[in-house]
Amino acid sequence: MPFANIKMPQAALSKAQKEDLIHRITAMFVDFFGEGVRPYTMVLVEEVADGGYGRADEVFVVPDAYRAKE
Repeated sequence: MPFANIKMPQAALSKAQKEDLIHRITAMFVDFFGEGVRPYTMVLVEEVADGGYGRADEVFVVPDAYRAKE
């Protein structure tokens, strides 16, 4: 069963964008493995709360200008 786990900042994508991401990732797996994997493909989109991630000792917070508009 193909499985993709996507982690991203909370509110970075709208509901419609997350749905599109799931459809596109599923289509990618079908392109690689064939149509038979579609019913078994799992795509998990996890949203990480602001301040819950960072890099190089810097904690990230998504600026309002970059938050998805529903």
